[in-house]
Amino acid sequence: MGGESPGMKWMLGSLIGMVWMVSNVTAMDPGLEALVNGKRFMEENGKRQGVKTTASGLQYEILKMGEGAKPTAASTVTVHYRGTLINGEEFDSSYKRGEPISFPLRGVIKGWTEVLQLVPVGTKLRAVISPKLAYGERGAGPKIGPGETLIFDIELLEIQ
Repeated sequence: MGGESPGMKWMLGSLIGMVWMVSNVTAMDPGLEALVNGKRFMEENGKRQGVKTTASGLQYEILKMGEGAKPTAASTVTVHYRGTLINGEEFDSSYKRGEPISFPLRGVIKGWTEVLQLVPVGTKLRAVISPKLAYGERGAGPKIGPGETLIFDIELLEIQ
């Protein structure tokens, strides 16, 4: 590095400093890394054929369209589902438990409330839900960290 100008040395030093700062910030805040990775995942996923993106940023893909009624926010629904992180790690599955689950739509994460009102009973779909429509900065339990983007395969079985 003998022949560089002072300006070049300053620029190189600044660049090294910025790289160090970014790597340390993501190491100190794993939620930030999850946010960045989730945003990148959703940008790519949104380009796939058949994927729809709502005004809130929720993404969904119909795997099999049903023919029944559509629930409202006030409905109680019964579903089968599988939830994974964007790296494919499963964090929950009603299929593994061997029975579907029923719940009021107002009592779950915003992404579920939104997507299930868009489809009729009998529909199977895949939803990609950003942290702002899921668990945000707090995460949920030991498997869903802060800032995680979540993927759910959902089958809407019934409206009560």
